[in-house]
Amino acid sequence: MAPPARFCPQCGAALAQPDACAEPGCGWMAYRDPKLAVVVLVRDDQQRLLTIRRNHEPAMFEWSWPSGFVDAGERVEDAAAREVREETGVEAQIEQLLGVWSATGDPVVVIAYRASAVGGELRPGPEATAAAWTTIRRRPAPVFPHDEAILRADLETDLETDPSRTSD
Repeated sequence: MAPPARFCPQCGAALAQPDACAEPGCGWMAYRDPKLAVVVLVRDDQQRLLTIRRNHEPAMFEWSWPSGFVDAGERVEDAAAREVREETGVEAQIEQLLGVWSATGDPVVVIAYRASAVGGELRPGPEATAAAWTTIRRRPAPVFPHDEAILRADLETDLETDPSRTSD
């Protein structure tokens, strides 16, 4: 995160507080908005989950699901499909919102989706050292705070859709 401003970007006065200018007639205020991230649980026709081995921090070299930040002006669902394509080469059809997660003090809001693989060729992109399909049982250990809750939401969706279905 960038250090707080020392001078008002509107009038140039020194700031007594980093988020507001007290100069008479100025009224500038900084709004620290959250950053949106998407996580995508992609399944293939064998119900395996798509995973990547991350090539950047946080969690460098750890296995996780395709994820990344939403660009300004980008539809969240489009960002989800883009991140899957960029990180794995797989084309994904976004199917369902699994949930939204956030934590006090954390500027990142996580939006998770369920998707199906509909094309492309599995290969790691620049943000991954590897990409692979894995079963639920052999999935990697969670590396981010909301990973277990996201997987639970995905598995609950399976049971709601087909109560006779069990995860492998």
